Amino acid sequence: MTMMFKKKIEIRRRKFFFSSSQANVSDITKSFIFLTVSFNSRITEDEVKQTIRRVKADKALSTSDISNRVLQASFAELISVLTSLFNACIIHKYHSKQFKKTQTIVLCKSKKSDYIDSKMYRLIALLNIMSKVLKSIMIKRLSDIVETHHMLSNAQMRVRCK
Repeated sequence: MTMMFKKKIEIRRRKFFFSSSQANVSDITKSFIFLTVSFNSRITEDEVKQTIRRVKADKALSTSDISNRVLQASFAELISVLTSLFNACIIHKYHSKQFKKTQTIVLCKSKKSDYIDSKMYRLIALLNIMSKVLKSIMIKRLSDIVETHHMLSNAQMRVRCK
C-alpha cells in the first residue's frame, strides 16, 4: 500500500471509529423530581397507522430490505401483526436484534479539494424501518407525557411540537 493510502485509512479510522469515553457527570447535582404518570401502555392500530403514514416513502433501504413505500402500500394487511409485534416488544421489554442493525455509508462531500481531511466525509446511517416506526410511536408518547405534565421549562423550545 502506498503511504498516502495508509494515511487516508488512518484518518478515517480515527474519525469514524473513535473510542468512546464516559462523560464527566461529577458536576451534576443529584436533585430529582419523581412524578408518577399513568398512560395506556398498549400501542393501538391507529398509532401504528398514523406513524407509518408520516414516514417518508422514498428513503433508502435499510438492513431489512423493506422500503418505506412497500410498508405504506401494505400496511392495511400488516397493521394487526405490526401492532402485536410492537406491543410484545413493550410488554417483554425487548428490542429485537434485527431492529438494532444499521448500515452505515460513507459519502464524500462534493467539490472539496482535499479528501484526506476526515471532515470531507459524511456518515449516513440507514436504520431498520420497523425500528423507526416503534421509535416514532414511543417518542410521540413521551412528548405527549412531557407536555401534558409540564415537565420542560419554557426555555426548552427546540424540542417542542408547538
